[in-house]
Amino acid sequence: MTSATSTRPARAYSLAQLTVLSLGPPEIVAVAAQAGYSHAGIRLLPAAPGGTAYPLMNDAAQLRETLAVLRDTGVQVFDLEIIRLGERFEAGDYRAFFEVGQQLGAKAVLVGCDDPDPARLAQSYAALCEAARPYGLTADVEFMPWTAVRNAADAVAVVEAAGRPANAGILVDGIHFGRSHTTLDEIRALPREWLHYAQMCDAVAGTDFSDAELIHTARCERLLPGEGTVDLKGLFEALPADLPVSVEIPHDVRAPQLGALEWARQTLAATRQRLEGDGARCPAP
Repeated sequence: MTSATSTRPARAYSLAQLTVLSLGPPEIVAVAAQAGYSHAGIRLLPAAPGGTAYPLMNDAAQLRETLAVLRDTGVQVFDLEIIRLGERFEAGDYRAFFEVGQQLGAKAVLVGCDDPDPARLAQSYAALCEAARPYGLTADVEFMPWTAVRNAADAVAVVEAAGRPANAGILVDGIHFGRSHTTLDEIRALPREWLHYAQMCDAVAGTDFSDAELIHTARCERLLPGEGTVDLKGLFEALPADLPVSVEIPHDVRAPQLGALEWARQTLAATRQRLEGDGARCPAP
């Protein structure tokens, strides 16, 4: 008789850059390997002006070191961060970003949307998809409730208005699902071809937070799965069972106290417990 554990679809887990933002690309790959992840994410551009990022486009030595660690560990790069679509977006400005992504073997680009003009935003997104496609990269719109794309419905509108490019995607993050006006029915209705990965974390759910509160929690104080009130069970049951998961759980107090490696291990263990239950096996130290 086949057990439920053995028939469960295999799932890839990626260590998000934001979970261990202080680590440069070679270090995050090494920690991902030690903590039991199959993939890692790399932040090549900052989420906000002056924010932490590791622009490998301008650092050939660090790029070589990152590629060497990838070869040595077998860890793969899943997503690259972050391209923001603002009023002055020009897809041609990101050629070096895409070239580095191709060298790293990355699969996806995380896209934030800031342009308040829906028509121009859709045009920019279409141009981004077209520019990223030759490099084997998807362009995954992450809805975030303080941005121009505040919920899943807004993300769908952007992709549809852009003409549904072949490499278009929508990224669902637990915290943004729990803090936006997004329903499980809307998640279930997302076309499978638009779903390339999801992000896991927990938080206190609700839609009455200020933008400052939303941003602070998202960037600095997320919770381990099961510690908050987001309906993660419902969310991940609504998503494909084999969808890769990026574990994005920054915490400005707990992570430094534990150290990057132990925090990476704990975030993965909590994620796998939430998604796999008693069938989850802890990675070897």
